[in-house]
Amino acid sequence: MVKYIDNNSGFRQWNAARDASAKKSRLGGFLWWLILFLAAWWLMSWWMTPKTENTQNTASADQIEHADLSAVPVSEISSENLTADVQGLRISNIELLKYSSDASDDNASPVSLLATSGAFAEIGVLAPGTSAPTPETIWKQNGNEYTWRNSDGIEFTRTITIDGYVISVADKINNQSDTEISVAPYARIVRANDMTSSAGVYTGSVAYVNSDIEREDWSRITDKSYAYSTTNGFIGFVDQYWETVLSIDSVDQTMRVKPLGNMFQADAAATAISIAPGATDTITTNLYMGPRDHRILQSADTMISGIDKTVDYGWFWFFVRPILWLLYMLNSVVMNYGVAIIIMTLLLRLAMWPLTRKSYISMMAMQKMQPEMARIQKLYANDKARMQMEMMRLYQTHKTSPMSGCLPMLIQIPIFFALYKALLISVQMRSAHFLWISDLASMDPYFILPILMGATMWLQQKLQTTSATTNGANNDAVAQTQKVMKWMPLIFTVMFAWMPAGLVLYWTVSNIFGIGQMYYIKRLQK
Repeated sequence: MVKYIDNNSGFRQWNAARDASAKKSRLGGFLWWLILFLAAWWLMSWWMTPKTENTQNTASADQIEHADLSAVPVSEISSENLTADVQGLRISNIELLKYSSDASDDNASPVSLLATSGAFAEIGVLAPGTSAPTPETIWKQNGNEYTWRNSDGIEFTRTITIDGYVISVADKINNQSDTEISVAPYARIVRANDMTSSAGVYTGSVAYVNSDIEREDWSRITDKSYAYSTTNGFIGFVDQYWETVLSIDSVDQTMRVKPLGNMFQADAAATAISIAPGATDTITTNLYMGPRDHRILQSADTMISGIDKTVDYGWFWFFVRPILWLLYMLNSVVMNYGVAIIIMTLLLRLAMWPLTRKSYISMMAMQKMQPEMARIQKLYANDKARMQMEMMRLYQTHKTSPMSGCLPMLIQIPIFFALYKALLISVQMRSAHFLWISDLASMDPYFILPILMGATMWLQQKLQTTSATTNGANNDAVAQTQKVMKWMPLIFTVMFAWMPAGLVLYWTVSNIFGIGQMYYIKRLQK
């Protein structure tokens, strides 16, 4: 009988086919992970590298208004937060005094908004039947008050004040003529069409329309215009860390964003108001020119309603805001955001300790079960239903589950993406220093942290797989999985090389703390 079986060609063919299939499966698994690695590498390189948006559009250069401002004097307004140039109806060259233009150099010049050639914010009125100030109008200045009177006896008085990062322009119109006049307020922001995309952060136009935020990214407003009708609101542009927004304190507005030659324009026009002879009326327009800091925006919300909603926290907003709050609070104590990230990581790992402990114990139990699992798989190879039933009975006997080891990792996924978003949108992180890193919101220039993260990930993985090896588990699926998992530290090291340094710091500290937890649990289990 043995001879018959040994010489049976069908049996030999079946055995050879089984071995070939196993080799093919292992090769296929390796190729699959290799393709996944290359795809992830390419995707992260493409996603994390800023890309210049296409700036071609149908708008021609002659659509830009070339006002001759050579005769219009320039004055400066200033506060502890910003300075700006005022030239007639226009405000430009806003410098944010508390923020350096170079995140790695605190002594660099301040961040400048609307500072490129042809960029400005313009606030004015249209007055059919009489003359109103134009960009070329020369005003009489007295401190922060500007006055101009037309030939009909109508006096325009402009007062400019600064509250935080809000520039408030109050236009008082005194009708000293003998006829009723109608004036329609307008405001616009014109800025350069030279923006680049920011990975993971929305940039482009923003409008607050009937209590809803409307966004259009740079590529969309490069090709077409967008118009909104609203009873109140604001419109402007947002970058990764800064925003320039205008809001007319008037009802029934039409707001637009459009391409303007090689520039972009966001504008608003409000319903005209009538001013009787001898009467006076005041129109207020507020400009926010500052950082996208939620706390600062909340203060500005008293003057520009809804502006605190312009920050895009992403899908995991319910994690992002608490993480930012915790980082700000920790930084106020330790005075360093890198140390704050380390402390926050430890606090999060301690909070997840019960789940982590259960996960590690379950993992160790699964490793001890490997010989019995292999026996069941071999014994019931042709009876899948019985195999599943025996596996479930084995899990119940050892009081574990194949999913219990994944729970801590699943919980960390939203925390990971929330921290990634928090680092990208936080102005404070932009210039946060830690050891050799000058900007925690950008990649580690020397790749030290990604290498440390990969090394700690490899060590953590080695500790997790040691028991399975010493237990002598010969299961092909487990062995193949372990071979594939050996590549994960390298894959993650390459992927994290372009990630914000603060995020890599979090993951590295989390790995180190996880290694310590694993040592502690293993000692308790002996």
